[in-house]
Amino acid sequence: MVIEEKNQWYLEYEIHKNRPGLLGDISSILGMMSILIVTINGVDLRKRGMIIQTDNEEKIKLLSNVLKYIDNITVTAFRPLTMLDRLAVRHGRYIDRDLSDKKTFRFVRDELGLLVDFLCEIFKNDGHQLIGIRGMPRVGKTESVVAGSVSANKRWTFISSTLLRQTVRSQLADDEFNPDNIFIIDGIVTTLRSNERHHALVREIMRLPATKVIEHPDIFIRETEYEYDDFDYIVELRNDPDEEITYDLINTSFSSFDIS
Repeated sequence: MVIEEKNQWYLEYEIHKNRPGLLGDISSILGMMSILIVTINGVDLRKRGMIIQTDNEEKIKLLSNVLKYIDNITVTAFRPLTMLDRLAVRHGRYIDRDLSDKKTFRFVRDELGLLVDFLCEIFKNDGHQLIGIRGMPRVGKTESVVAGSVSANKRWTFISSTLLRQTVRSQLADDEFNPDNIFIIDGIVTTLRSNERHHALVREIMRLPATKVIEHPDIFIRETEYEYDDFDYIVELRNDPDEEITYDLINTSFSSFDIS
């Protein structure tokens, strides 16, 4: 699910020869057509990404035709702006997305700023959302979720966690059931280290029209009635691109997989 943003478009082009005045030529064309340039940045080496704004789609069609005749560039993307496009322009790079499973997004620890911005944008959405986050111990999963909540100006509530010490909640105060909150559930703690009162609370939380973040979603899926298709987003966070996320240390009675 990638939400489009009204009246804004993403224009991206590859530069074959960066001659003087090239950006000026493109900016002049947009200016003559009364199309506003919202922001611009380099994206992935020789590409330039641009967020433009107009409420006249006929101008967009005309611009698409005009750009074909500009020397030294090839348009590589021209579409209604999405959240992923806006983040690419802001950070100068794309989020790594699984092409065969488009709900999965991959990050490495050096990209925590990008990850926090990504989570922030998701957390701004209202209603039910189920987000899974995979990663090895101490890679920054929980910290990123909390930082994304702060950036989105949302309150976070730990239902289960091992961030500071093991947390297993069996009840919440009335104001904590606010659907505007971000509910954080550790899939290992909830399914392998808790009791029935906690499970009842988790089931109640899962019915709320709110955002729920499940750390270690594979274990949560394995041990509960929830399925992979129930998740809207899956986030993978690694120390480096080649790191394997594995749960070999986990069995059904004990886990030495200390999570944070």
